[in-house]
Amino acid sequence: MSKYNKNSFIKSPRIFDKKFLDLNTLPKIVQSNGDVVYTIEPDYDERPDILADKIYGSSELWWVFALRNPDVLYDPIRDFKTGVDIILPSESAVQRVVRN
Repeated sequence: MSKYNKNSFIKSPRIFDKKFLDLNTLPKIVQSNGDVVYTIEPDYDERPDILADKIYGSSELWWVFALRNPDVLYDPIRDFKTGVDIILPSESAVQRVVRN
């Protein structure tokens, strides 16, 4: 049984040499029809967790913004600034990543 949260993309890590996590391959959140361009509002400045909770019902899904916007959010917290345009992945796209 994994000790990682069920919403984490490292929920099923491989163990190397019985003590180290193997290399991690980040999942991709591909473009979908339900994606929306969103301008980050002041309430969410450096707080992707709060926006994730509002949109997806879980603050633990904050990382989906970084995966969907790697060209904008180099630092998923510090670059999550008021006025920055990002793409919000559709809920179905997020659920596909979380289920796998």
